[in-house]
Amino acid sequence: MKISELGGEFKLIERLTRKSDDPNIIVDVGDDAAVIRMGEKYLLLTTDMLCEGDHFSLDYFTPRQIGIKAMVSNQSDIAAMGGTPLYALVSLALTENTNVETIEGIYEGMYFACREYGGSIIGGDTTHSNQVIISLTLIGEVERSRLVTRAGAKPGDLIYVSGQLGGSTAGLNLHRQDIKGFDRVKLMHTEPFPRFDISAQVSASATAMEDVSDGLASEIRNICEASKTGALIYADKVPIEAEVSDAAAKLGQSALDYALYGGEDFELVYTVPPNLKGKVPGYLVGEITKKKGIILIEGEARSQLTRFGYDHFRE
Repeated sequence: MKISELGGEFKLIERLTRKSDDPNIIVDVGDDAAVIRMGEKYLLLTTDMLCEGDHFSLDYFTPRQIGIKAMVSNQSDIAAMGGTPLYALVSLALTENTNVETIEGIYEGMYFACREYGGSIIGGDTTHSNQVIISLTLIGEVERSRLVTRAGAKPGDLIYVSGQLGGSTAGLNLHRQDIKGFDRVKLMHTEPFPRFDISAQVSASATAMEDVSDGLASEIRNICEASKTGALIYADKVPIEAEVSDAAAKLGQSALDYALYGGEDFELVYTVPPNLKGKVPGYLVGEITKKKGIILIEGEARSQLTRFGYDHFRE
């Protein structure tokens, strides 16, 4: 049976997962990071893998930008749990034609992201491959009172996002189709940044939180599945920059689709109690409901979403 026939990436993870009975594991598979009880704080562990030709291309990424993206994709997971980064392990698979300057550039980008957003590279591994692959594991920590998972959303909670969405997918498609201009939108794909500024402000009051790595629809679905709830998404409230909308129009595609289903924006989506409306940063984009299912409201129309975010193996 192929992975696509099973149902894709998330069905595969579900099939492979075995829950641990270790009492020190607070959160294991199924969130942005695993959470381990460690003294007065919780330890956070997350990992991401970037593959050449899938997550980046040397045709339009500089080596430094590849390094930035590799580190930020992990830092964003730590931000989504309300934590701060500490230590990183970096494993590289390199081709025989990979030059030293490229590798130095990748590390320059990772070191830059560490200086800007926290963390230190303390080890890793190197091997050879037919393509460049970067696997990065990041360890962080969080105060126990600041930990936010996907599982705490309650009916009536409001759904916020920390910033504009859809820019990364717009940038990717602009690069792939070699469309001139839109330089700032292209940078949204090649030079993302984690939202520790927002995490620090909302982690004490948020009931659930996740980073937007697979698209807003996917992240809201994940929160709802973990919290055993449903949600409404207000299409006209989803924040999309005018230049991203212009880029989508140039590409003959939908900016709203980019925001809902594209991913790699690395903004945060979080839920807060209704009494905090207007008192937290970000953009109000929806509401948690008791009835399960994700409903998209576009004007007078309501539709239940059956399509969600990026899945590596779904047909």
